Amino acid sequence: MSTTQQLQDFTQQVRRDILRMVHAVNSGHPGGSLGCAEFITCLYQEVMDYSTNFSMDGKNEDLFFLSNGHISPVFYSVLSRSGFFPVSELATFRKLNTRLQGHPTTHEHLPGIRIASGSLGQGMSVAIGAAQAKKLNGDDKLVYTLHGDGELQEGQVWEAAMYASAKKVDNLISTVDVNEKQIDGSTDEVLPMGSIKDKFLAFGWDVLEIKEGNNIDAILKGMADAKSRTGKGKPVCVLMYTEMGNGVDFMMHTHAWHGKAPNDEQLANALAQNPATLGDY
Repeated sequence: MSTTQQLQDFTQQVRRDILRMVHAVNSGHPGGSLGCAEFITCLYQEVMDYSTNFSMDGKNEDLFFLSNGHISPVFYSVLSRSGFFPVSELATFRKLNTRLQGHPTTHEHLPGIRIASGSLGQGMSVAIGAAQAKKLNGDDKLVYTLHGDGELQEGQVWEAAMYASAKKVDNLISTVDVNEKQIDGSTDEVLPMGSIKDKFLAFGWDVLEIKEGNNIDAILKGMADAKSRTGKGKPVCVLMYTEMGNGVDFMMHTHAWHGKAPNDEQLANALAQNPATLGDY
């Protein structure tokens, strides 16, 4: 069991990985990746029960599906540092003919990746299928997903949400990264969604909130609560309130870094705010 400090150190190194990956190829999505660094770290270092002896069927282990696949830098960093593939492979991010494409894909057979994602709105549907398969197989492990709040503007999410509650898919925990920002501005400017909590409640889900989504202890407490609510007839939604670009002062409180890489000077500044803890790749 990791201590809070160990998880914070892990997260800090993940932030460095994200920044260096997108800088190296002058492309990628640092904002949301940085905002979810604590969450993905907690998920793979503490919350989920999984094996790094990767198989696509995922029997007898918890599964995770990244629906907002553009935040692949944080996913790749955590997967590598959790033992799925060599950390050195992070240096191949977004390069031609490599396994670490800008959006996760499956035909490169990268361990840890079960679906191609990034076409927003699809992850929950896939996760529901996986969760139902576990029930049919007598597998009591859980299925986790992560979504962006802007992603909820996609209609397929709500079709899936309606289906999950109707079919009592209660081995599913779907987390929404509520940072209130997307590529073109704030979610309220692009397409106001009203109360996300009330919407999921109306669709028959059990809903809880993690008010401090960049706080390790708050995430661990919230996800423990979420796990305790599974198996009771309803899918579980976690609304996690984060700051896009968290951990880098000039990337926070703006949507500008959703899909923009830092230049040399900006990278140096950002890395100085996040000293290495586990060693760079």
